[in-house]
Amino acid sequence: MPNVLVTGANGFIGKALCRRMLAEGWHVRGAVRSLSQKAALPSGVDIVAIGSIGPSTEWETALEGIDTVVHLAARVHVMDESTADPITEYRNINVAGTRRFAQIAESKGVRRFVYVSSIKVNGEERADPYT
Repeated sequence: MPNVLVTGANGFIGKALCRRMLAEGWHVRGAVRSLSQKAALPSGVDIVAIGSIGPSTEWETALEGIDTVVHLAARVHVMDESTADPITEYRNINVAGTRRFAQIAESKGVRRFVYVSSIKVNGEERADPYT
């Protein structure tokens, strides 16, 4: 049976993906910030709390026995910004945190690392079409 770790498992895409993978016979481990988010996950998901994502996040325990990662978690849609330097915070989580996560996953023997981002990384709009 394949073993997958889904980050952002309690999000819109994460919940649907977890349900689908469970239905297809995968062992699904869902990474969330805290165990209080357990109720948001489909029944059957093995939950692991990892706290906030960043370059110092401890991933080793979450990755034990995992051969596939689907990385959905990121800093997105911050409506009431509370940090003094949002760009640095986005980069810390979405770039440095993801890079370190991928490196740890590789060192733990993860065979597939699927990274899902948002089209919004390209900005709000663009005068010229993307080519």
